[in-house]
Amino acid sequence: MSLADKLGKKFVMTVEIDPPRGVDITKPLQKAELLRQFDAVDIADSPMARVRMSPVALAHLIRERIGIETILHMTCRDRNLLSLQSDLLGAYALGIQNVLALTGDPPSVGDYPNATGVFDVKSEGLVSIISRLNSGTDLAGNKLSESPSFCIGVAVNPTANDPGKEIDRLKVKRDMGANFALTQPVYSMDELKAFMDKAQTVQVEILVGILPLRNPRHCEFLHNEVPGITIPDSVRARMRDAGEEGGREEGIAIAAEFLTEAKSLVSGAYFMPPFGDYEMAVQAAQVAF
Repeated sequence: MSLADKLGKKFVMTVEIDPPRGVDITKPLQKAELLRQFDAVDIADSPMARVRMSPVALAHLIRERIGIETILHMTCRDRNLLSLQSDLLGAYALGIQNVLALTGDPPSVGDYPNATGVFDVKSEGLVSIISRLNSGTDLAGNKLSESPSFCIGVAVNPTANDPGKEIDRLKVKRDMGANFALTQPVYSMDELKAFMDKAQTVQVEILVGILPLRNPRHCEFLHNEVPGITIPDSVRARMRDAGEEGGREEGIAIAAEFLTEAKSLVSGAYFMPPFGDYEMAVQAAQVAF
């Protein structure tokens, strides 16, 4: 049963994996092996504009060697209109059927601040391109010999400063062909409920982002230094009380409790394991289900 078939019919759970910084795929495959209970693994596209292995390559290898469905993250940062379309067609030929359309972090935040960011389109434009390919033509209107059938994902931020604008953007992406949305990390059930009330009219399957807290320092860093992430005082207090030694277990408990309450509101969950600790995602999911 494909991810597209599962959406809206069962609670879907995915986990994000970063490609390696070199050519050794041993560790990513070992990590993927731990995640067989999940419906799919997300393959990031050079996050934070730092060089990593092609997500297309790793997504294909995980699918072929481990047998888990993959969600290819694709950004508009590094590819022009020609490359976006050719990479998408190549990915589909390799068995990759799910794509998360992202604008991407600008080169200025990474290791190559002088590199040129392409950005011929942003995420909305990429959704439109994928939809055109699905319909059998490229962006210029040329007919394809055979069309793909991508399941299209997008990103959404439930804690955005202007929730109305965020919902409007999600509607635009839905109208262009988006099938599901992955949220930024959420820690407040009140914020999630408020967002889902507004998102009911959009009719897109939403998977809530869950980033387990590793220790008190990790918690405070996310709350104070990462734009778009707000952690409730009650959660921060629990992490402080747990301390460095008990922080990991408390973080798993908090994630599991949040997931248990959230699963009646959303179509699934999207785990972002901290510091490559994939066992935290596995344990939180096992406790919640």
